[in-house]
Amino acid sequence: MTTTSTRAPRRDAAENRGALLEAARVLLNRDPSVSLEAIAAEAGLSRRSVYGHFANRDELVQELVTLGSQRVAGALDGVSHPDPVVRLALIGARLWREVESVRVMAVIAVRGPLASRTAEPLSPVRRSVHAAIVEGQQQGGMRSDLAAPLLARLVEASALSVLEESTAHPLGSHEGHDLVMLMVLGVVGLAADAARAVIDDHAELAWTAAER
Repeated sequence: MTTTSTRAPRRDAAENRGALLEAARVLLNRDPSVSLEAIAAEAGLSRRSVYGHFANRDELVQELVTLGSQRVAGALDGVSHPDPVVRLALIGARLWREVESVRVMAVIAVRGPLASRTAEPLSPVRRSVHAAIVEGQQQGGMRSDLAAPLLARLVEASALSVLEESTAHPLGSHEGHDLVMLMVLGVVGLAADAARAVIDDHAELAWTAAER
């Protein structure tokens, strides 16, 4: 009779793996082409020690992107509001809050060659956006001249465009937070003044609320 046992990884090994992922998160956001040696050095490890955790640089980046997309999806899991317009703005605001510190990597993860790694983890977010748009169209609060799936893709593209702009030109956290919501609400048919009023009239959409 044989028995099998599972042992938790040694704390130092787990900490080293976490340090590598954190170093990669910081450095890749500064320079997407940063070397594995630089990532290892930032984590306080040698390049050779990296291979005890990841087969190569690509595997490290893939895990970082997967974990990041899972974190974003988890953060948006509880977003809810009876008004689909406000709910859509909340989704945009929460997305910005979760990814604005890693703006470069966020754009690469969704639009770059690693997009397939984020598709499944982010599918609940995309379903939430689509559902809010369908409900908003049915209630008459959002444009109905475009099909909901197309409008949902345009909403995602508008949020990503803010991220892309912020990587090329300075854009403060508060400014980006509001701009994402204004862009998203504009895409679904709200005029600029109406979108601004939605944001100003709902305390949960304020930047101070996002900070909590």
